[in-house]
Amino acid sequence: MASFSNFQMIHFLLIFSSYLLIPTSSNSHSHQPHNHVAFFIFGDSLLDPGNNNYINATTLNQANFTPYGETFFKYPTGRFSDGRLIPDFISEYANLPLIPPYLLPGDHEFTYGANFASGGAGALDEINQGTVVNLNTQLRYFKKVEKQLRQKLGDEESKKLLLDAVYFISIGGNDYISPLFRNYSVFYSHKQYLDMVMGNLTVVIEDIYQKGGRKFGFVNMGPLGCLPAMKAIKLQQGSSDECLEEATVLVKLHNTVLPDVLQGLESKLKGFKYSIFDFYTTAKERMDNPSKYGFKEANIACCGSGPYRGLYSCGGMRGTTEYELCSNVSEYMFFDSFHPTERTYQQLAELVWSGSHNVIKPYNLKQLFEHSEEGIPCNKFEHLPYTMNK
Repeated sequence: MASFSNFQMIHFLLIFSSYLLIPTSSNSHSHQPHNHVAFFIFGDSLLDPGNNNYINATTLNQANFTPYGETFFKYPTGRFSDGRLIPDFISEYANLPLIPPYLLPGDHEFTYGANFASGGAGALDEINQGTVVNLNTQLRYFKKVEKQLRQKLGDEESKKLLLDAVYFISIGGNDYISPLFRNYSVFYSHKQYLDMVMGNLTVVIEDIYQKGGRKFGFVNMGPLGCLPAMKAIKLQQGSSDECLEEATVLVKLHNTVLPDVLQGLESKLKGFKYSIFDFYTTAKERMDNPSKYGFKEANIACCGSGPYRGLYSCGGMRGTTEYELCSNVSEYMFFDSFHPTERTYQQLAELVWSGSHNVIKPYNLKQLFEHSEEGIPCNKFEHLPYTMNK
């Protein structure tokens, strides 16, 4: 037992030190906490920096073991990739320090924001219940942060920080994958189920708005049916089609309805501004034309086993101990059966940050970060041409 405790302590210290030692601009702002725009993150494994390290999660919803984290951090941080995720790159572009997991032990000020995302989480509380931080719980954590900021900064300063902050949300993938394995369709039509997901998401957005949130960034659903894991399932079913159509139907419904929901919120919530990143199109484009984006492989995962390395065995901690690992992760679009590589995330983050109207609209995140509720009139908040972030 002593050796296990020592291992846990070493692992914690490694993770904690990463947020102190990774080069960022945080040092230059350490005594000027209000000269920046805070960044609050909600969602699932696409955005989770390691919150599931600190809850009673199963290894299916954890990535705190090798070879995760091997590229950038050199050890597993809990991110479901070989390195950094979209929020890590956005923080860099916005001149913020790396935003750590909200649940990371320690004394946090949260003046730069917080990341509440949890791998396996859904908009619905029932998704992976008891082993993830669902969206409603993430909202409760945000309300605790809001209260802490008011106590630390006072009402006026905390209100300004929350008004100027950007709120980034990616949720829904687990909601739409779960019905494929749990026969939810017996009880709900596609429309009824989508209404439940969107209803929960809307309530969370409105609650954040009531606490001061005005600028929201959303990631729509990627091509879930074409992930290596889904392709492997389709192959086992003996189908000639590569992608799992059942997942694609729900994804396309979500991506059709999300803009309408946000436009409705914009019309009734004064000052509400949003962006939607077209994850589906940008990811599918890379799957269909990998060499155009510097990849050699976009169908098979770098880490896993079975056809397409679609068996979710990366790291050997999820019931199957044997797994394969590619020799050059930079050549791959997907790191494991469900999640992209750091290289993929970096390309997507550049589009989220400064992409043109064909991939993110009505604004990109750079514009949201630069917009101030007090300092910039709305007629100056315009669409900028796409420029690749260097």
